[in-house]
Amino acid sequence: MGTPEFAVESLRALVEGSYNVVGVITTPDKPAGRGYKLQASPVKEYALSQNLPLLQPEKLKDPVFLEALKAWNADLQIVVAFRMLPEVVWNMPRWGTFNLHASLLPQYRGAAPIPWAIINGETETGVTTFFLTHEIDTGQIIYREKIPIEATDNVGTVHDKLMHLGAKLVLKTVDDLFSNGVKPVSQEELISAELELKPAPKIFKETCRIDWNKTIEEIHDFVRGLSPYPGAWSELTTDTGEILSFKIFETEKMDQTHALPTGVIVSDGKKFMDVSAKNGFIRLKNIQQSGKKRMMIEEFLRGYFKA
Repeated sequence: MGTPEFAVESLRALVEGSYNVVGVITTPDKPAGRGYKLQASPVKEYALSQNLPLLQPEKLKDPVFLEALKAWNADLQIVVAFRMLPEVVWNMPRWGTFNLHASLLPQYRGAAPIPWAIINGETETGVTTFFLTHEIDTGQIIYREKIPIEATDNVGTVHDKLMHLGAKLVLKTVDDLFSNGVKPVSQEELISAELELKPAPKIFKETCRIDWNKTIEEIHDFVRGLSPYPGAWSELTTDTGEILSFKIFETEKMDQTHALPTGVIVSDGKKFMDVSAKNGFIRLKNIQQSGKKRMMIEEFLRGYFKA
């Protein structure tokens, strides 16, 4: 059960590993693009390419869907980036249902674990397989695998690393489940009084707005935690009073003292464009002005000052 590209890698690993995938469940096709044409999920596209049986329920408690799911007689269900399942679904197979989550649970429970780990300046993250239960992302942990978050990483690079690592962990979990080799651990055993649990709520447009009153370290991590998608954004006022709205994909921290208010643009009009923050400047490296293409800052400055 899955929807985005992140889930395809785990499905591919199962198929290419000759596991008996009796069926795939994904979201219904949705209108997308300028023409609002119906678009299949990446998981559906891969399932069709492999001639795998497919279900796309609107409602997961629909009796017709439940009957079709039961008819597959699956021993085990695997969930990767899908929807919250009702108990009647996750409790159906004799081996239960496990989920692959892109964080080191119990940290970063929620819909957007990869962005929030980077935004919060974490130096490591990972993937977790756990059994589903009533409360979201709280079930017994089967396995966890860690990776470092490098200073040069953004949400795109970490996503891809975890996607491949997660696929390997899915196979390990399946193999050990069928050989009775797993010893699940309650998440409560990993939570101490000193541990601050950090959530990973869904990210909306307003979530992505940059707060220039934060430190340059916080702003830099915020930008890379949202790059390349959905993209941190801001509205900045030039010295002539013009308001510029753009997404920012890459920045550099400039540790310089200044007496400027936060959010002020400083530029030579040719090679650099800095924005004042609480303890220095954020140098914009790669941006996309509203309604235009993404570009390096030098290209933007050439066009802007030429105009």
